[in-house]
Order: sequence, then C-alpha cells, then structure tokens
Amino acid sequence: MNNRRSFLRHAAAGLALGATSMGHYARALAAEAAREDRILVVLELSGGNDGLNTIVPYGDDAYYRLRPTIGIKPGALRKLDQHWGFNPGLLGFERLWHNGELALMHGCGYADPSFSHFTSMAYWQTATPNSGDAYGWYGRLADALAPKMRPNFLINIDTSQSLAVKSRVHAPVVFDDPERFARQILAPEHGVIDRLDPPSVSDNPTLNYLQEVTVSAAQASSLVREAWAKYKSPVDYGIAPLQLPKVAACIQAGLPAKLYYLAFRNNAFDTHVQQPDLHQRLLSYMADAVHGFVRDLERLGQGKRVSVLVFSEFGRRATENTNRGTDHGTANFMFLAGQGVSGGHYGKPVSLTELDAGDNLLHTTDFRRVYATAIDGWLQGGCAKTVLKGEFETFPVFKA
Repeated sequence: MNNRRSFLRHAAAGLALGATSMGHYARALAAEAAREDRILVVLELSGGNDGLNTIVPYGDDAYYRLRPTIGIKPGALRKLDQHWGFNPGLLGFERLWHNGELALMHGCGYADPSFSHFTSMAYWQTATPNSGDAYGWYGRLADALAPKMRPNFLINIDTSQSLAVKSRVHAPVVFDDPERFARQILAPEHGVIDRLDPPSVSDNPTLNYLQEVTVSAAQASSLVREAWAKYKSPVDYGIAPLQLPKVAACIQAGLPAKLYYLAFRNNAFDTHVQQPDLHQRLLSYMADAVHGFVRDLERLGQGKRVSVLVFSEFGRRATENTNRGTDHGTANFMFLAGQGVSGGHYGKPVSLTELDAGDNLLHTTDFRRVYATAIDGWLQGGCAKTVLKGEFETFPVFKA
C-alpha cells in the first residue's frame, strides 16, 4: 500500500511537472507567434520638425526668452501637465496621450550633427551618423529578421525608394498610387523579363534572385491593387492621411509585410519663414492621420499588432529667427504610438539654458536608442546590435 501511494505521489508530481513544462513551452510558442505577428510602421517628417513648438516646455521661462515672438502662449496649448503642452494642432496626439498610446522620446539626436537636410537624413536613414553604409537601417532590419528573401516583407509607400529600405537580401515593394501600381520596365527589357516568368530553378544564383524579385513584384502589384480596392473605412484620418490608409488596407488584406516605411514629403517641415500657422497646420495633418490609423487598426482588430515610429532628420534652432521662423537645429522629439505602447515621457529633456555655440540644443538621447527600442522592444527581434552596428540601451516603452 505504501509503495502504491509513493508511486501515485511521484506520478502526480511528474504530471504536474510535465504540465508546467508544457505551460512554459506553450507560452514560449505564443511569444514567438506574437513576435512574428508584429508590424512596425515608420513615418518620416521631412524638412526638420521644430520639436520645441511641437511639445512645448511652457513651464520653463527660458522658452519664452528664446522665442519672444513665436513662442506659443500657455493658454493656447493642449496641456499635458504643469510643464509640457502640445501644440494646438496636435488634437490627434492629445487623444492618443489620454489613451496612454503615445510615448514622447526626449532630446533625440547624435554627436557632431549635420545641418544639411540631405546629409542628416542619410544619417537617420542608415543609422550611421558621421559615417555611411550602403544599406538603410530598415533594409538591414529586414535582412536580420528574414535572412532569406520573403516576397512583400518590406513596403515603402512613396514616389521613389527611400535609402532607409535599401536591403542586401530583400527587394522592397515601392508604390504610391495603389490603383496604378505595376512593374515599370523599359520596352527593350520586356523580352528578358517575360522569360523570367514563371520562375525555374537554376544553377545560377543571380538568375534565381532575379526570378524571385520578378515574381515578388508581380504578386505585390496584384495584392496591393486588390487590397486597396477592397478597403473601405469610416474612420476619419483628417485632411491629409499621409499614406496611412494604404498601410491599413495592406494589413487588412493580410499582406505578409512586417515593415512599412512612409514619409510626410517635400521637406514640408522646413519652416524658416512665418512658422506658427504653417507648423500648426502640418502638425494637425500628421497627428490626425496617426490617430486615425491607430483607431482604424483597432476597428480591424489589428491594433495590438502595430506600432508607429515618427521622426524628423533634425530639430530647429532654439532661438527664433528674424522671419518669425526657425533655422536648422539639433535635438528633437521622436514618437512611438499604438495600442501596445505604454504612454509617457522617456529620456532626459534638453536644457534650454545650456546651448552650444550656435544656440542649438544639446541632445540627450542617441536616436538609435529609439530604433533599438522598436527593434528589440516591439518586434522582439533581438538583432538591434547587429542592425545598428552598436549596442544601444532600450526604453521600457512597450506593454508586456
């Protein structure tokens, strides 16, 4: 009888241990599935957005000394607390903030900053400031997440391909108008291209790669056109949706893309002259579009899968200029938005009294920390060090 009881105790313990192990295994599988399922959308604000008049430190008197004309008065702001206020145009961001779906990343920049749009944007797009790389950081991320080419894994919505998505392995899907999206080739190339469809296995790796790219392009144009044709949304994205409904359409249609890259185009945020009204209007377009996108994804049951990262290639000078505008500057805000975000302030705010010799803000956060946060914190890729060619501490921005 005692032997039997001992056997039953050990058997029960074994079953419990097995159940515990199975539980850990199931959770690990669920975590892996969640990682594979997540999507990152990057929105670039071209031209150099003025961070000081975006998230306004109205509780600091130095702000008004630096900007006696274009400084936004406390009564006009959408106040976050006793120190910070949103620009009046940021209604969409205010709504995200109150929902706990917006993270403000303070003081983002890099050492020895460039004040050239072209150079600075290249640094942000490759994540190699004062250096260089043949591939963009988003392209390298795609290569790290999927070392073998996956059709339609990386999508760039623009009139031309961004350096950010240039990849060694992947051929980014690049389109602007979904209804007119088709493979563009010269007439003399038709004969060669047509012979690559349908693909056949070859001993020539270059030919195999070209065949894969050709098939991917043909599939992408068909899938994107079909996705856009089927997409209808009651959600208000504001006056200028900034291509975000096209991303929502692709996600709704189940495209395999995990990485999307788009831009507020045409150097729109280069506000040297008569900034206040124009800047407020631009911010309203951007914030309404991002808020609409987050709500649209929620409507589609996809909200917990997607996060949005927003950046600009530099901020503006701390002091206003004589044209009621601001000139090219340095440290700036970056933003992370979505249902998976733990909203709040992250990073150390810049000082308004300790400026460099050119009246520029001194950055407090290397912008690659935010990239690393998106890569390892959101996508859980575990590859930020490789992608960014260095180790950067992440922020605890995302919900478990």
